[in-house]
Amino acid sequence: MAVARHESGALGAGRALASQVHPVFMLPPLATSLFGALLAGGVDLRVAALHAGAMFFAVYTAHVKDGYVDFHVRGEDDDHPLTVDGCRGALVGAGIGFLVCLVGLWALVGPGTALVTLPTWVIGYTHAPQLDLNPVGATMGYPTGISLALLGGYYAQATAFSPRVLGLAAVFLVLLTGIKIIDDEKDYDYDRSIQKRTVAVVLGPRRARRLAVGLLVTAMVGTVALAVTLSGVPPTAAGAAAVFGLVAAIARRAESELATMLLIRGSYLFLAVLVAAVWFQPFA
Repeated sequence: MAVARHESGALGAGRALASQVHPVFMLPPLATSLFGALLAGGVDLRVAALHAGAMFFAVYTAHVKDGYVDFHVRGEDDDHPLTVDGCRGALVGAGIGFLVCLVGLWALVGPGTALVTLPTWVIGYTHAPQLDLNPVGATMGYPTGISLALLGGYYAQATAFSPRVLGLAAVFLVLLTGIKIIDDEKDYDYDRSIQKRTVAVVLGPRRARRLAVGLLVTAMVGTVALAVTLSGVPPTAAGAAAVFGLVAAIARRAESELATMLLIRGSYLFLAVLVAAVWFQPFA
């Protein structure tokens, strides 16, 4: 069975499989999972590693499935490193890896953790060609996965939810949805030509940008509100909103590709400040 389209041998197959690990999209779910564990308090490293591993396999599944559908099924992409059999083998391998992590979480923590974690793989597998056919699924699939990574990482340690983790999950959902709307602007002409109904196509680029900015502002206001009203969220968490707000202000009038680049990096800073606030809690 040939795995790689352009190379042969085990090394070529390994490179083709590794090409589906996209750090820009892979690191946030893993970091958010670990942030959820930290937010819960005492961290069982075995459980945290299993949940982060499950997030890796869920996102890897999404990347492989998306590439398979866009190149081998729809013919939208110009190239793809994996053959049809390579894509299918990668999906099976990622599915097995996810299942191993899920069984481990069930054994160490209980069935509740497995049930909270399972939807991340479902979203990854159905992103294409099911969820990406409508504006809600295409825009909110990844943000929903990040929110579930936070909830799952927390639940795996605490076996319950708290107002602070639910509030922060909502903030991440709104924040990343705004970024995704702006990201889709750069493909507006192509998406419109193939009748792909992204938010930018449905609303038009200008109104889509206004909606995205509104969502980003809502997420920052929500972060400050959580820092002020919930005892489990330290006041210094409001600094995350200030840092991201500065980046968002710079990116507001930039064209979509530059704006997306800035906002994604701003979201990394946002998470980093939240982690530092929870880790150190200087005013606790």
